[in-house]
Amino acid sequence: MSQYDVIIIGAGPGGYVSAVRCAQLGLKTAIVEGRETLGGTCLNVGCIPSKALLHATHLLHEAEHNFAGMGLKGKSPSVDWKQMLSYKEDVIGQNTGGIEFLMKKNKIDWLKGWASIPAAGKVQVGDTTYDTKNIVIASGSVPSSLPGVEVDNDKGIVVDSTGALALGKIPKKMVVIGAGVIGLELGSVYARLGAEVTVVEYMDAVCPGMDKDVQRSFKKILEKQGLNFIMGAAVKGTEATKSKAKVTYAPKAGGDDVVIDADVVLVATGRKPFAEGLGLDALGVKMTERGQVAVDGHWATNVPGVYAIGDVIEGPMLAHKAEDEGMAVAEVLAGKHGHVNYSVIPGVVYTTPEVATVGQTEDALKAEGRKVKVGKFSFMGNGRAKAVGQADGFVKLIADPETDRILGAAIIGPAAGDMIHEICVAMEFGASAQDIALTCHAHPTYSEAVREAALALGDGPIHA
Repeated sequence: MSQYDVIIIGAGPGGYVSAVRCAQLGLKTAIVEGRETLGGTCLNVGCIPSKALLHATHLLHEAEHNFAGMGLKGKSPSVDWKQMLSYKEDVIGQNTGGIEFLMKKNKIDWLKGWASIPAAGKVQVGDTTYDTKNIVIASGSVPSSLPGVEVDNDKGIVVDSTGALALGKIPKKMVVIGAGVIGLELGSVYARLGAEVTVVEYMDAVCPGMDKDVQRSFKKILEKQGLNFIMGAAVKGTEATKSKAKVTYAPKAGGDDVVIDADVVLVATGRKPFAEGLGLDALGVKMTERGQVAVDGHWATNVPGVYAIGDVIEGPMLAHKAEDEGMAVAEVLAGKHGHVNYSVIPGVVYTTPEVATVGQTEDALKAEGRKVKVGKFSFMGNGRAKAVGQADGFVKLIADPETDRILGAAIIGPAAGDMIHEICVAMEFGASAQDIALTCHAHPTYSEAVREAALALGDGPIHA
């Protein structure tokens, strides 16, 4: 008999959520994790620690720039970098400890170590081989590399996102390679701490693939906050000494190579699936051309009893996408129907202001030859946003002109990451823009801007 009904490899958001749901559904469950703590990249060196630093530095920015105008007089706080990092570590510890509690509460065995799959139905951890009816690969992703750029987090000069969360000191000059979510979030952290931050991006817009209106507005707002941007630049390499670095890039438009000096270079050029050491080649697991584990509509690989979820398979590399897949695959393993609506997965950038999107963009829909109608409302017309000095940005809704059904949305403004879920729920239930427009929204709240954008799809907003 099998020792387990399911063994899940990886204790990140996808893995631990899947383990809890499997246990809730009556499956004997184990989870394999080689880190000293549970939670994967997200809780240990990603989502959670970066949000702690974003929060701390946002408060610093408010104290330095906005407190006086509100009648809060006094000396601006000084930065104790060591204490700020300690605060970040405390936040990590609270969260990872909470996951360990969930494992114990749900009677999930933690098999400590790194896993390999010698055969279907078998998982090896260290010198021990465990039998299981099903295996779920939730091994996540790692930062992508860049030709000519050697990352060494220990030296703290050329670092990836992990190294950027634990620098020995605040740099005077930082170069960020990549104007995606990770680069802009961490770049804004160090800009608030006083660093001169330059973002070098190969594409011609920040956050490639995002709504173009948001891209333009977002870049302008970040420039006002002190970030410098060099767009259309192909990084050719970096050169690090004991305390400095040089970044060389070639303008895509042509011209001579350009060299920039920096104290720290953050390489934020995306992430790639991580399945190293699992033995998937020998097992015969089919992979995609991009190095992802290939799965069907039920997250099953071509090897019976082996499933995969999260960053290691196709789709956006987002913790909440992995969580949804983790719950869905648990339902499948328990003989139920697992479901993920991939058209309603929000994305959020946790800068100030926040940026949140869901569904399709106006440009993508038009490229498909579809007719759309667009409703926008600026936070300049929102009383709550003006009261807290965060009136930059807008809500943009995209709907079908015939059915009024919401097809996508983008928000740049205060609490955008929380407000987007009203639109997600509406899209999940196939709601029309008029449904949102006819729903009473409390005043004064940021969410009124969503209603106003919905009204803009009809006869027009009230406060614009």
